[in-house]
Amino acid sequence: MSLAYVNAHDCAEPHKQAIWGLSYLPANASHPEGRVLSASADGSLKLFSTSSGQASLTYPPDQPHTLAVVSLSTSEDGSLALYNTLEGTTRLIGTENGDLKGTWASYGAQAGAEDAVEPAWSVSLHPKGSVYASTGGLGNLTIHSAASDDFGSKMRTISSEGRQKFGMFCSFSPDGKRIALASETGQITVFDVESGALEASYNTHAMGVRSLAWSYDNSLLLSASEDTHLGLHDVRVSSGSGKPGSGVVATFAGHKSWVLSADLSADGRLGLSGSADKTIKVWDIGARAAVSNIQDTDKVWAVKWRAIGGGGGVASSTASFASGGEAGAVRWWRAAGTGVKAEI
Repeated sequence: MSLAYVNAHDCAEPHKQAIWGLSYLPANASHPEGRVLSASADGSLKLFSTSSGQASLTYPPDQPHTLAVVSLSTSEDGSLALYNTLEGTTRLIGTENGDLKGTWASYGAQAGAEDAVEPAWSVSLHPKGSVYASTGGLGNLTIHSAASDDFGSKMRTISSEGRQKFGMFCSFSPDGKRIALASETGQITVFDVESGALEASYNTHAMGVRSLAWSYDNSLLLSASEDTHLGLHDVRVSSGSGKPGSGVVATFAGHKSWVLSADLSADGRLGLSGSADKTIKVWDIGARAAVSNIQDTDKVWAVKWRAIGGGGGVASSTASFASGGEAGAVRWWRAAGTGVKAEI
Protein backbone atom coordinates (compact mmCIF):
# COMPACT_ATOMS: atom_id res chain seq x y z
CA MET A 1 0.00 0.00 0.00
CA SER A 2 1.16 3.50 -0.81
CA LEU A 3 -0.51 6.72 0.30
CA ALA A 4 0.01 10.29 -0.83
CA TYR A 5 -0.48 13.41 1.26
CA VAL A 6 -0.31 16.94 -0.13
CA ASN A 7 0.11 20.28 1.60
CA ALA A 8 -3.36 21.83 1.82
CA HIS A 9 -2.28 25.17 3.29
CA ASP A 10 -0.13 26.83 5.93
CA CYS A 11 -1.11 29.07 8.82
CA ALA A 12 -1.44 32.79 8.12
CA GLU A 13 0.45 34.03 11.19
CA PRO A 14 3.41 31.77 12.01
CA HIS A 15 5.35 31.80 15.24
CA LYS A 16 8.64 33.70 15.36
CA GLN A 17 10.53 30.55 16.37
CA ALA A 18 10.15 26.78 16.10
CA ILE A 19 6.94 24.96 17.03
CA TRP A 20 7.70 22.35 19.69
CA GLY A 21 4.19 21.04 20.35
CA LEU A 22 0.83 20.59 18.62
CA SER A 23 -2.64 19.53 19.65
CA TYR A 24 -5.49 18.92 17.21
CA LEU A 25 -8.71 19.90 19.00
CA PRO A 26 -11.84 17.89 18.13
CA ALA A 27 -14.60 19.48 16.12
CA ASN A 28 -17.61 20.83 17.97
CA ALA A 29 -20.71 22.90 17.19
CA SER A 30 -18.76 26.17 17.32
CA HIS A 31 -15.80 24.84 15.35
CA PRO A 32 -17.06 22.09 13.02
CA GLU A 33 -13.72 21.86 11.20
CA GLY A 34 -11.63 21.52 14.34
CA ARG A 35 -8.72 23.70 15.46
CA VAL A 36 -4.98 23.31 15.95
CA LEU A 37 -3.15 24.61 19.02
CA SER A 38 0.61 25.18 18.72
CA ALA A 39 3.31 25.75 21.34
CA SER A 40 6.50 27.51 20.36
CA ALA A 41 10.06 28.25 21.36
CA ASP A 42 9.05 31.93 21.08
CA GLY A 43 7.20 31.53 24.40
CA SER A 44 3.66 31.63 23.05
CA LEU A 45 0.71 29.48 22.05
CA LYS A 46 -1.47 30.08 19.00
CA LEU A 47 -4.86 28.61 18.16
CA PHE A 48 -5.59 28.24 14.45
CA SER A 49 -8.70 27.56 12.41
CA THR A 50 -8.23 24.40 10.36
CA SER A 51 -10.21 25.72 7.40
CA SER A 52 -8.64 29.18 7.08
CA GLY A 53 -5.33 28.89 8.90
CA GLN A 54 -6.10 32.14 10.73
CA ALA A 55 -5.13 32.54 14.38
CA SER A 56 -8.10 33.10 16.68
CA LEU A 57 -6.06 33.21 19.89
CA THR A 58 -2.51 34.04 20.97
CA TYR A 59 -1.47 33.29 24.54
CA PRO A 60 -0.24 34.97 26.66
CA PRO A 61 -2.18 37.87 25.09
CA ASP A 62 0.14 40.73 26.12
CA GLN A 63 3.63 39.33 25.70
CA PRO A 64 5.11 35.84 25.35
CA HIS A 65 6.87 33.97 28.11
CA THR A 66 10.57 34.78 28.50
CA LEU A 67 11.57 31.23 27.56
CA ALA A 68 10.18 28.52 25.30
CA VAL A 69 6.99 26.54 25.77
CA VAL A 70 8.36 22.99 25.90
CA SER A 71 5.29 20.84 26.60
CA LEU A 72 1.61 20.95 25.58
CA SER A 73 -1.37 18.75 26.48
CA THR A 74 -5.14 19.12 26.08
CA SER A 75 -8.28 17.54 27.54
CA GLU A 76 -10.15 14.99 25.45
CA ASP A 77 -12.88 17.48 24.50
CA GLY A 78 -10.34 20.18 23.62
CA SER A 79 -11.76 22.73 26.05
CA LEU A 80 -8.64 22.90 28.24
CA ALA A 81 -4.95 23.26 27.40
CA LEU A 82 -2.07 22.63 29.78
CA TYR A 83 1.44 23.81 28.99
CA ASN A 84 4.86 24.14 30.59
CA THR A 85 7.68 26.58 29.87
CA LEU A 86 11.43 26.21 30.06
CA GLU A 87 11.52 28.27 33.25
CA GLY A 88 9.10 25.82 34.92
CA THR A 89 5.84 27.76 34.69
CA THR A 90 2.85 25.47 34.21
CA ARG A 91 -0.51 26.93 33.21
CA LEU A 92 -4.00 25.68 32.42
CA ILE A 93 -6.15 27.78 30.08
CA GLY A 94 -9.52 27.53 28.38
CA THR A 95 -9.20 27.19 24.62
CA GLU A 96 -12.35 29.13 23.78
CA ASN A 97 -11.14 32.54 24.97
CA GLY A 98 -7.79 31.91 26.67
CA ASP A 99 -9.06 32.38 30.23
CA LEU A 100 -6.50 31.37 32.85
CA LYS A 101 -7.65 28.45 35.00
CA GLY A 102 -4.49 27.97 37.03
CA THR A 103 -0.75 28.63 37.18
CA TRP A 104 2.10 26.96 39.04
CA ALA A 105 5.83 27.74 39.17
CA SER A 106 7.62 24.45 39.84
CA TYR A 107 11.02 26.13 40.10
CA GLY A 108 9.62 28.29 42.88
CA ALA A 109 8.79 25.33 45.14
CA GLN A 110 11.04 25.22 48.18
CA ALA A 111 13.29 22.18 48.37
CA GLY A 112 12.46 20.12 51.44
CA ALA A 113 8.97 21.54 51.75
CA GLU A 114 6.11 19.09 52.10
CA ASP A 115 4.67 20.03 48.71
CA ALA A 116 8.05 20.37 46.96
CA VAL A 117 8.27 18.73 43.54
CA GLU A 118 10.99 18.46 40.95
CA PRO A 119 10.91 21.24 38.32
CA ALA A 120 8.68 20.20 35.44
CA TRP A 121 9.78 19.57 31.87
CA SER A 122 6.96 17.53 30.35
CA VAL A 123 3.33 17.75 31.49
CA SER A 124 0.23 15.73 30.64
CA LEU A 125 -3.37 16.67 31.37
CA HIS A 126 -5.77 13.92 32.43
CA PRO A 127 -8.34 13.39 29.63
CA LYS A 128 -11.10 14.72 31.90
CA GLY A 129 -8.98 17.69 33.01
CA SER A 130 -9.20 16.81 36.70
CA VAL A 131 -5.48 16.35 37.42
CA TYR A 132 -2.21 16.59 35.57
CA ALA A 133 1.15 14.84 35.67
CA SER A 134 4.65 16.24 35.38
CA THR A 135 8.17 14.88 35.06
CA GLY A 136 11.62 16.39 34.92
CA GLY A 137 15.18 16.10 36.15
CA LEU A 138 14.73 13.23 38.65
CA GLY A 139 12.72 11.06 36.31
CA ASN A 140 9.75 10.68 38.67
CA LEU A 141 6.09 11.41 37.99
CA THR A 142 4.18 13.89 40.10
CA ILE A 143 0.38 14.00 40.06
CA HIS A 144 -0.97 17.51 40.62
CA SER A 145 -4.40 18.98 41.18
CA ALA A 146 -5.83 20.79 38.17
CA ALA A 147 -8.62 22.42 40.18
CA SER A 148 -8.63 26.21 40.03
CA ASP A 149 -8.53 26.68 43.81
CA ASP A 150 -5.37 24.59 44.37
CA PHE A 151 -3.89 24.22 40.89
CA GLY A 152 -0.44 22.66 40.89
CA SER A 153 -0.54 21.32 44.44
CA LYS A 154 1.11 17.92 44.75
CA MET A 155 -1.27 15.04 45.26
CA ARG A 156 1.35 12.30 45.17
CA THR A 157 4.58 11.16 43.52
CA ILE A 158 5.06 8.00 41.47
CA SER A 159 8.71 7.12 41.88
CA SER A 160 10.71 5.64 39.05
CA GLU A 161 12.94 4.08 41.76
CA GLY A 162 16.08 4.83 39.81
CA ARG A 163 14.80 3.31 36.57
CA GLN A 164 14.62 6.70 34.86
CA LYS A 165 17.07 9.54 34.49
CA PHE A 166 15.72 12.79 33.06
CA GLY A 167 12.00 12.48 32.32
CA MET A 168 11.56 13.70 28.76
CA PHE A 169 7.90 12.92 28.09
CA CYS A 170 4.83 11.74 29.99
CA SER A 171 1.36 10.93 28.70
CA PHE A 172 -1.93 9.73 30.19
CA SER A 173 -3.70 6.96 28.30
CA PRO A 174 -7.00 8.03 26.66
CA ASP A 175 -9.01 6.37 29.44
CA GLY A 176 -6.86 8.07 32.10
CA LYS A 177 -6.06 4.80 33.89
CA ARG A 178 -2.39 4.56 32.94
CA ILE A 179 0.46 6.96 32.43
CA ALA A 180 3.56 6.37 30.32
CA LEU A 181 6.93 7.94 31.06
CA ALA A 182 9.94 8.20 28.72
CA SER A 183 13.50 9.07 29.66
CA GLU A 184 16.65 10.50 28.13
CA THR A 185 18.24 7.04 28.28
CA GLY A 186 15.53 5.51 26.08
CA GLN A 187 13.61 3.62 28.76
CA ILE A 188 9.80 3.66 28.78
CA THR A 189 7.74 2.79 31.85
CA VAL A 190 3.97 2.44 32.23
CA PHE A 191 2.27 2.96 35.60
CA ASP A 192 -1.23 2.41 36.94
CA VAL A 193 -2.49 5.88 37.86
CA GLU A 194 -4.66 4.89 40.82
CA SER A 195 -2.18 2.62 42.59
CA GLY A 196 1.08 3.99 41.23
CA ALA A 197 2.18 0.42 40.51
CA LEU A 198 4.62 -0.28 37.71
CA GLU A 199 2.85 -2.20 34.93
CA ALA A 200 5.53 -2.42 32.27
CA SER A 201 9.06 -1.35 31.48
CA TYR A 202 10.58 -1.27 28.00
CA ASN A 203 14.21 -0.81 26.95
CA THR A 204 13.32 -0.32 23.32
CA HIS A 205 15.59 2.58 22.44
CA ALA A 206 19.31 3.29 22.69
CA MET A 207 18.81 7.04 23.03
CA GLY A 208 16.31 9.51 24.47
CA VAL A 209 12.60 9.16 23.72
CA ARG A 210 11.13 12.45 22.53
CA SER A 211 7.46 11.54 22.12
CA LEU A 212 4.85 8.93 23.07
CA ALA A 213 1.44 8.32 21.50
CA TRP A 214 -1.34 6.05 22.77
CA SER A 215 -3.82 4.27 20.54
CA TYR A 216 -7.42 5.38 20.98
CA ASP A 217 -8.34 2.02 22.56
CA ASN A 218 -5.46 2.25 25.14
CA SER A 219 -3.80 -0.94 23.85
CA LEU A 220 -0.76 0.35 21.95
CA LEU A 221 1.99 2.83 22.70
CA LEU A 222 4.14 4.34 19.93
CA SER A 223 7.49 5.90 20.83
CA ALA A 224 9.75 8.27 18.88
CA SER A 225 13.43 8.35 19.68
CA GLU A 226 16.69 10.14 19.03
CA ASP A 227 18.05 6.76 17.84
CA THR A 228 16.11 7.42 14.56
CA HIS A 229 13.58 4.63 15.24
CA LEU A 230 9.99 4.32 16.41
CA GLY A 231 8.85 1.52 18.70
CA LEU A 232 5.39 -0.04 18.99
CA HIS A 233 4.43 -1.58 22.33
CA ASP A 234 1.38 -3.70 23.21
CA VAL A 235 0.39 -2.74 26.76
CA ARG A 236 -2.74 -4.89 27.00
CA VAL A 237 -2.82 -7.04 30.10
CA SER A 238 -2.99 -10.76 29.39
CA SER A 239 -5.88 -12.54 31.11
CA GLY A 240 -3.61 -15.55 31.59
CA SER A 241 -0.47 -14.01 33.08
CA GLY A 242 -1.98 -10.79 34.34
CA LYS A 243 0.95 -8.93 32.81
CA PRO A 244 1.15 -6.55 29.86
CA GLY A 245 2.67 -7.63 26.57
CA SER A 246 6.41 -8.03 26.94
CA GLY A 247 8.93 -6.09 24.93
CA VAL A 248 8.41 -4.17 21.73
CA VAL A 249 5.95 -5.48 19.15
CA ALA A 250 7.62 -3.76 16.22
CA THR A 251 10.24 -1.17 15.34
CA PHE A 252 10.01 1.26 12.45
CA ALA A 253 13.22 2.35 10.71
CA GLY A 254 13.67 4.83 7.88
CA HIS A 255 14.38 8.25 9.35
CA LYS A 256 17.96 9.48 9.04
CA SER A 257 18.02 11.64 12.16
CA TRP A 258 16.21 12.06 15.48
CA VAL A 259 12.49 11.23 15.44
CA LEU A 260 10.97 14.18 17.29
CA SER A 261 7.24 13.41 17.31
CA ALA A 262 4.83 10.54 16.78
CA ASP A 263 1.09 9.98 16.66
CA LEU A 264 -1.37 7.12 16.07
CA SER A 265 -4.57 7.47 14.08
CA ALA A 266 -7.81 6.93 15.96
CA ASP A 267 -8.56 3.72 14.05
CA GLY A 268 -5.10 2.37 14.89
CA ARG A 269 -4.17 1.70 11.27
CA LEU A 270 -1.60 4.42 10.66
CA GLY A 271 1.31 5.91 12.55
CA LEU A 272 2.75 9.34 11.92
CA SER A 273 6.25 10.67 12.62
CA GLY A 274 8.17 13.92 12.23
CA SER A 275 11.95 14.06 12.23
CA ALA A 276 15.02 16.27 12.34
CA ASP A 277 15.81 14.86 8.89
CA LYS A 278 13.10 17.24 7.54
CA THR A 279 10.66 14.48 6.64
CA ILE A 280 7.25 13.26 7.77
CA LYS A 281 6.47 9.57 7.42
CA VAL A 282 3.16 7.73 7.50
CA TRP A 283 3.42 4.12 8.68
CA ASP A 284 1.10 1.17 8.07
CA ILE A 285 0.95 -0.34 11.58
CA GLY A 286 -0.23 -3.75 10.35
CA ALA A 287 2.35 -4.03 7.58
CA ARG A 288 5.11 -2.49 9.75
CA ALA A 289 6.20 -0.31 6.84
CA ALA A 290 6.28 3.31 5.69
CA VAL A 291 3.53 4.02 3.15
CA SER A 292 4.19 7.73 2.65
CA ASN A 293 7.30 9.90 2.81
CA ILE A 294 6.83 13.67 2.81
CA GLN A 295 9.77 16.01 2.34
CA ASP A 296 9.42 19.19 4.37
CA THR A 297 11.65 22.28 4.35
CA ASP A 298 13.05 22.02 7.88
CA LYS A 299 13.03 19.96 11.07
CA VAL A 300 9.56 18.64 11.92
CA TRP A 301 9.08 18.95 15.67
CA ALA A 302 5.39 18.02 15.95
CA VAL A 303 2.79 15.98 14.06
CA LYS A 304 -0.86 15.27 14.89
CA TRP A 305 -3.63 13.40 13.09
CA ARG A 306 -6.93 15.22 12.79
CA ALA A 307 -8.84 14.62 16.01
CA ILE A 308 -11.96 12.50 15.89
CA GLY A 309 -15.25 14.12 16.80
CA GLY A 310 -18.04 15.98 15.11
CA GLY A 311 -19.24 14.52 11.84
CA GLY A 312 -15.81 13.37 10.70
CA GLY A 313 -15.71 10.15 12.66
CA VAL A 314 -12.75 7.83 12.88
CA ALA A 315 -12.15 7.76 9.12
CA SER A 316 -11.32 11.46 8.99
CA SER A 317 -8.39 10.95 11.36
CA THR A 318 -6.36 9.38 8.53
CA ALA A 319 -7.54 11.84 5.89
CA SER A 320 -5.64 14.81 7.24
CA PHE A 321 -3.04 15.86 9.78
CA ALA A 322 -1.12 18.90 10.93
CA SER A 323 2.60 19.49 11.45
CA GLY A 324 4.79 22.12 13.04
CA GLY A 325 8.48 22.72 12.59
CA GLU A 326 11.58 24.84 12.81
CA ALA A 327 10.12 27.61 10.65
CA GLY A 328 7.31 28.27 13.16
CA ALA A 329 4.44 27.53 10.77
CA VAL A 330 1.56 25.10 11.23
CA ARG A 331 0.95 23.12 8.04
CA TRP A 332 -2.11 21.08 7.12
CA TRP A 333 -1.81 17.99 4.94
CA ARG A 334 -4.61 16.07 3.26
CA ALA A 335 -4.84 12.64 1.71
CA ALA A 336 -4.75 12.49 -2.08
CA GLY A 337 -6.32 9.72 -4.10
CA THR A 338 -7.44 7.59 -1.15
CA GLY A 339 -11.17 8.01 -1.64
CA VAL A 340 -11.50 9.53 1.82
CA LYS A 341 -12.63 13.11 1.99
CA ALA A 342 -10.43 15.33 4.13
CA GLU A 343 -12.72 17.68 6.01
CA ILE A 344 -10.45 20.70 6.25
